[in-house]
Amino acid sequence: MAYNACNAIILEIDPELSAAEAHGMATGLLCINEHAESDVWISEIKANSPTTVENDESILVRLFNETQKLLINDEFEFDLFLPDDDQELSLQTEALKNWCRGFLYSMGSVNTTTSFSKDAIEILRDIAEFTKLDTEVAGEEDEEAFMEITEYLRSAVLLLKAELMHNNEAINP
Repeated sequence: MAYNACNAIILEIDPELSAAEAHGMATGLLCINEHAESDVWISEIKANSPTTVENDESILVRLFNETQKLLINDEFEFDLFLPDDDQELSLQTEALKNWCRGFLYSMGSVNTTTSFSKDAIEILRDIAEFTKLDTEVAGEEDEEAFMEITEYLRSAVLLLKAELMHNNEAINP
């Protein structure tokens, strides 16, 4: 799915939001409830906007459903929805910060469980720190750091999801 096309749709709905942040929100929601419906996420995206983009909603539903599918499968195919590698590193880094903000937003607004493990709390703290990344980046060293952070986040999200699903099963057998 093309980041720029989704980003244009999201910006039309809410100029304060990006596709990366919206995807972070979807991912957080799905980590807490892997059976969540796309309409919950879309309602949250549209919460601050009088704009209706019914024609483009199917693209958003497809993004949500694809994210859900990738989070559920055991193939470790989940990835953050960020601008392509051919975009400037500063734009990718800004999108990464936005993705982290969206993820944390969903984790805070949807999560009713306060019993996180020590590891989960550390992961959430790390994600919070990533919202403070410097976007004045360039060069091979910064590109490597960016790649390491995205790989860490991919793994961290899957670990959090597994823990939250385990906690939810224990609460709702």
